[in-house]
Amino acid sequence: MGSGKIRQRFPVWLPVSVPLLLLAVGCHRDDVKVYRVARDQDQPQQQTAPAMPTDSPNPGLPPGHPDISSTPNSSFPAPAGLPQVTWKTPDGWMELPAGQMRVGSFKVNGAGGKSADVSIIPLPGMAVGDDANVNRWRGQVGLAPLGADEITKSAEAVEAGGQPAQLYDIPGNTERILGAIQRRDDVEWFYKMTGDPELVEQQKPVFVAFLKSLAFGPAAAPAEVPPGHPATGDQGMGMAPAMSGATSGADKPNWQVPAGWQEVPGGQFLAAKFNLTGDNGAVAAVNVSRSAGGLLSNINRWRGQLGLPPLADADVDKSVTPLDVAGGKAALVDFSGTDVRTGKPTRLVGVIVPLSGQTWFYKLMGDTQVVESQKTAFLQFVQGAKY
Repeated sequence: MGSGKIRQRFPVWLPVSVPLLLLAVGCHRDDVKVYRVARDQDQPQQQTAPAMPTDSPNPGLPPGHPDISSTPNSSFPAPAGLPQVTWKTPDGWMELPAGQMRVGSFKVNGAGGKSADVSIIPLPGMAVGDDANVNRWRGQVGLAPLGADEITKSAEAVEAGGQPAQLYDIPGNTERILGAIQRRDDVEWFYKMTGDPELVEQQKPVFVAFLKSLAFGPAAAPAEVPPGHPATGDQGMGMAPAMSGATSGADKPNWQVPAGWQEVPGGQFLAAKFNLTGDNGAVAAVNVSRSAGGLLSNINRWRGQLGLPPLADADVDKSVTPLDVAGGKAALVDFSGTDVRTGKPTRLVGVIVPLSGQTWFYKLMGDTQVVESQKTAFLQFVQGAKY
């Protein structure tokens, strides 16, 4: 490992506008550009990456933001619900500013101009799953997808921050990927090294040791919200205790809640959550959130919750129906499968609403009969929302 330095990063989790392009939407949630910020590499610092990268090699910061290139021990609040992360930077790794979905970013230089990129990305809520992500990574290096059994056999057990993770070694002709996937509480963590095959081979033991050096602190406390405002979070469709309070707030749309919907606390990453009940104890839930990522990546995240294979770019238009909403057009999807958490037949109706500066995600998911009976009310709820 060598005499590396301890660095600290706080997650940056920002909503982004997702244009509704049904025929050409990428699914590269972890292909985030990063930009170098000059700083004294010999001076230990605790810093947070700038909220967003820029196109300049020396990115500017928002007015009043401390200069992260020279301010030692600077500290900024972490988003609610995501833990603080520290690590030991290996010798020879150049730490770069995090941005958008990355909470850690590094460049590794080798002999002859060879290089590799390292990223740490958390995805709150349930993500696509190992099979879909491994095959996406294989596609990035020009390899054909594998079946679930082959992917399971290829996994290597590693440790990241004191807990088990699965490491996948994906060698392509011009690039090689080391990708580790770990689920911690309600967040899926992706640790990835991509670069020259020979350099990545040399760095594999260093990368594994880096994962061991990770340390996760407590989650940041939620920001203060108006009295009666629901907590925010996307934590699946588990039923939760009922709550009182208004059905709209300063940070979410105004809407008319259908009769029979029971508003409940949503957790850390939802703007709102509602429980729906049917006959014989059958249940479903409606989640409302704002999130990052493109149209295809979020559709495939939902498909992963139903145990369905991911869609390719060319198949998006076959699965999406345009829907008129306040402020423009939205994308409607309707999938049926098996809930990977419960093993029960499940249906999911989802609506993605891209607006200026933010994208809203509405998801009705649960028992197939409950979803069928509530679909019309759900669509009226989405279409009637005022932003």
